[in-house]
Amino acid sequence: MKRIPVILIFDIGKTNKKILLFDEAYQLVLEDAAKLEETVDEDGFPCEDISALAAWVLQSFQKIGNDQRYEIRAVNFTAYGASFVYLDDKGAVIPPLYNYLKPYPELLKHQFYDTYGGESQLARETASPVLGSLNSGLQLYRLKYEKPERFARIRFALHLPQYLGYILSGACHADITSIGCHTHLWDFQQHGYHRWVSEEGILEKLAPLRDGRAVAGHTKSGIPVGLGLHDSSAALIPYLVAVEEPFLLLSTGTWNISLNPFNAQPLTQEELENDCLSYLSFLGKPVKASRLFAGYEHEQQVRRLSEHFLTDHNFYTTILPDNDFLHLLKASIGRDDESHGSRTSITFAARDLSAFENYTTAYHHLMAGILVKQMKATDRVLRGTGVKKIFVDGGFSKNRIFLSGLAAFFPMIEIYTASVQQATALGAALAIHSEWNRGQVPRGLFEWQSFQPG
Repeated sequence: MKRIPVILIFDIGKTNKKILLFDEAYQLVLEDAAKLEETVDEDGFPCEDISALAAWVLQSFQKIGNDQRYEIRAVNFTAYGASFVYLDDKGAVIPPLYNYLKPYPELLKHQFYDTYGGESQLARETASPVLGSLNSGLQLYRLKYEKPERFARIRFALHLPQYLGYILSGACHADITSIGCHTHLWDFQQHGYHRWVSEEGILEKLAPLRDGRAVAGHTKSGIPVGLGLHDSSAALIPYLVAVEEPFLLLSTGTWNISLNPFNAQPLTQEELENDCLSYLSFLGKPVKASRLFAGYEHEQQVRRLSEHFLTDHNFYTTILPDNDFLHLLKASIGRDDESHGSRTSITFAARDLSAFENYTTAYHHLMAGILVKQMKATDRVLRGTGVKKIFVDGGFSKNRIFLSGLAAFFPMIEIYTASVQQATALGAALAIHSEWNRGQVPRGLFEWQSFQPG
């Protein structure tokens, strides 16, 4: 039996670890998932068990390699960011892999920002809000001052996606998508590492930097191993490959994230204060992004509505926008403008549900409030860029009320719904297309449909 040529992708989330195989037409031919138990660091804080993860990667690679159905032509990785794996001068891991959710010491935080110009200045220069341990460069800074002996042992600090590639290739490289995503390591104004990285002796512990199309090395049997990608950047790649015109991607889920790869303008103070950041694509180009906790808000309030009106949890999926919805939206914008600057404006959670005659009316008010916030969040990264297409994927792409409101707010922009199967893994495969695939990137990588209100 002839083996199917495939690329093997490891997609590493904090909860689920996946292996996926794509054939040369980028059709998914195999998917498997595992959950690994966490461990704890020296302070008892939960963290990834890096030894267990490395063992699982090796076992999974060997299992697929022994499967007579497939011929592995290449391997690549995508993983969550803001997490460093430390290697000593012999290439051995210096545990643990610290959790980016671990609280950051206030005294050390003040020391850092006081030394390098203050929070506002650093945030503007590195295009990232102040996020504590999520600014992964500060994890190295912390290690230097809290555990200097361990810091001195570090030969290379690799972000997690690059460490995963190291497991199979033995090669150490840094990747632009990991370095350029809310790390505080990259100066977006100078287009290079920020000066503090060199002054604190961090630069010498970072591996040579390459863009996301690179191959880090090869397995012992000669299979190309990609550099690895930050998952947020990888998920955008199918759109960058398939869509020719400038666009904005509104990725919806727990967080609604507006991603504009065609906005390279420096972040303003107002944008930074409203959860905007910039990161670098696999090509090293800035992508301006804006986050809104809309999916979580929707989930919590839908549960409250169901309990109050005694309906099924998914009853909202049957509701279509009524004739008065646009008037309600305009009124909501007006109320929000009047209370500008107040984070509690239009807080549906504080509304007395008995004031609404039925579920449908209450749900329209919920969505009006969410949409006003969404309009402002999206507009922050959209305005002035000439983008004429918005692609909506994720949960809200199936919500006609949400889509109708979006179309009303942006009447000169075409709204599309899109569905990309395993977008993050697919992006990691596409990034190194030329290294393994003998064909052209197929047209129609994914489907999208124009949304028509009414």
